[in-house]
Amino acid sequence: MSSTNFSLDTIISGHSLCEEWTNSTEGAIYHLGNTILFLGYMGGSGTYGALYIFSFLAPAFLCLALWGWLSVCGLDVFLWNILLMLQCLAQVCHLIFRLMRDGLSNEELSALYSAVYLPLDVPVQVFKEITAACENKVLALKAEETYAVEGKTPIDQLSFLLSGRIRVSLEGQFLHYIFPHQFLDSPEWESLRPTEEGNFQVTLTAETDCHYISWRRRRLYVLLAKDRYIARLFSVMLGNDIADKLYSLNDKLFAKSGVHLDIRLPSLYHVLAPTPQSSEGGSGSSPPRGSQGNQIVVPIDPSPSNQHVGAANSQQGQGKEPLLKGQPSHRHSSWATDPEMPSEGDTPGRFRYQRGRAPLAPTDTPRL
Repeated sequence: MSSTNFSLDTIISGHSLCEEWTNSTEGAIYHLGNTILFLGYMGGSGTYGALYIFSFLAPAFLCLALWGWLSVCGLDVFLWNILLMLQCLAQVCHLIFRLMRDGLSNEELSALYSAVYLPLDVPVQVFKEITAACENKVLALKAEETYAVEGKTPIDQLSFLLSGRIRVSLEGQFLHYIFPHQFLDSPEWESLRPTEEGNFQVTLTAETDCHYISWRRRRLYVLLAKDRYIARLFSVMLGNDIADKLYSLNDKLFAKSGVHLDIRLPSLYHVLAPTPQSSEGGSGSSPPRGSQGNQIVVPIDPSPSNQHVGAANSQQGQGKEPLLKGQPSHRHSSWATDPEMPSEGDTPGRFRYQRGRAPLAPTDTPRL
């Protein structure tokens, strides 16, 4: 016990204090090593921050090892600094290996991950599985080169545009553009089941030099069936892409009378302006508003609470204006195709929208 206390006293207070400080300084190697050590500890966090720190610490410990070998002539100083330098070099090699394993060698694929998949918090390994399904190949499409021809090109792949612009047309009529970071054939992909076959219904032509990646249909189906996370990711991306295409196409659909048609209702469109026949002043050859030939308009109340009011009003109207000969009754009459908006003289209780059954396909298709 006494020997233990003696050794502790010797270590803590048994040594002699410095009686005189020397004015001589250490050599340049010593100061260079400490300067590099100081710069190395200014690194940040993360993989690149750690790579910066260990890249500076390795030469710093090398300088200190040389200082211990040449100036101090101490074997322990030399060995400890050599050991620290080797450890830093091992860390640098490990970090470089991780960056090469997790990183993306292709610049365009790296830009795609940063722009599209990184905001969705998709791990790099998952993105590598997605790009591996397309063999990590970036395909090119020259200007005015055709990607697909309507009625001829089979739907056997799914492509994603990286750069450039694609023009979509139908029978020579322009529909919309496809811009970078959008699917080229998402509607065609969703229109078929895995066991079905089909051809493109539109023509896709490159307006500028384009680059894209493409997945083969069967190989992508295998990946989606194997990984549920990737399947959900593609489902979200495809749904969003199809919605963007529908809205971009909807902005270009206008009738000749200036009325905006909504393509989300393909068999039902609402006319919000007077028809050309009624706007001409009501000539004798044109039928009155709300009627076509021997058809009459049946008012439909928007809410069940106004059914009694609508019934009373319709009975009063029948009493004042009897039906013409040859016209069927309200119960058996057909629907009109031209809806009627309420006039200024109608009271709120008498607001009745007259709905009509539109044809399955408009007889006058608006040109884009």
